[in-house]
Amino acid sequence: MVSPTRSVDALLDEYAELEQRLADPDVLGDQAQARKLGRRYAQLGPTVACARELAQVRDDRDAARELASEDRAFAAEADMLDGRLVELETRLAELLVPRDPHDADDVLMEVKSGEGGEESALFAGDLVRMYSRYAESRGWKVEVLGATPSDLGGYKDATLSIRGRDPAEGVWASLKFEGGVHRVQRVPVTESQGRIHTSAAGVLVFPDADETPDVEIADSDVRVDVYRASGHGGQSVNTTDSAVRLTHLPTGIVVTCQNERSQLQNKARAMDVLRARLQAKAEAEAAEAASAQRRSQVRTVDRSERIRTYNFPESRISDHRIGFKAYNLPSVLDGNLADVVGALVAAERADVMAGASAGESGAGE
Repeated sequence: MVSPTRSVDALLDEYAELEQRLADPDVLGDQAQARKLGRRYAQLGPTVACARELAQVRDDRDAARELASEDRAFAAEADMLDGRLVELETRLAELLVPRDPHDADDVLMEVKSGEGGEESALFAGDLVRMYSRYAESRGWKVEVLGATPSDLGGYKDATLSIRGRDPAEGVWASLKFEGGVHRVQRVPVTESQGRIHTSAAGVLVFPDADETPDVEIADSDVRVDVYRASGHGGQSVNTTDSAVRLTHLPTGIVVTCQNERSQLQNKARAMDVLRARLQAKAEAEAAEAASAQRRSQVRTVDRSERIRTYNFPESRISDHRIGFKAYNLPSVLDGNLADVVGALVAAERADVMAGASAGESGAGE
């Protein structure tokens, strides 16, 4: 079943080379390079382990067949190993399907309120809490880099940094599907008549790669504003102008950061976010130029462009891209996103494998 032996051999060679490089003192002395190589090494680990086990089981099966004429027990063992070979070949074929190059990356996430006024800001706050709880359940680290609170405790906008602990299982691989418009249907706390309202919040997700070598930002292209960080209700949370707002003049992209202790630290982190956003923008434009069918994230925070609906009266969550529905909304909003993420990951894998199969069929014609 597994035909791309060249791909397997190339991965085994790359894995061996990475092992050598990661043992090099010069590489270990470069933290950024060591982290990048370590992520790739961990990412290849499951594929290499599967390939090695497949080779071992195939050798054992062949040996059992040779001995089967002398001892029937070996014939039964060969049959059992044949079944295991099918399982491993299927698994390896899945692992060899091309992955999103950003899957091992950490994530920058922006949540913005949209239609619905204060209710939308409250829903944006619910989403921030949901993603924070989910991240914490995975052992990931969440930082609020900047936020504009609303009067009732929600967020007009918030920027999160979410960092993983296992390089083989990046944050982007799970959260990249969250980009888009999220719609909520419920009775707002501001509604005195008990009527159900529909509002929306937008989520933008960007890979937070260690390096963005393709992004160069000229000082003249960035306007820097400083101000005092504020908490809920607008109260000042410090007495110095440590919060930083960067405006990238050519694109209009605005980034804020107020989480660090000093203005210099906030500016440096905001520049990291800006680079990630510009890198994501460049990649999105390249993908859009290559394929008109590219999935977009948020064009406008408009209810009609929703990717997901959170219906409180029915306790239902619906992901409109894959037809997923579940009736455990309180649990999902409490951070239990595993079923939703799992369904989206499975759908993406099926799409990629179908595309790979179509490509192989076309190549053979």
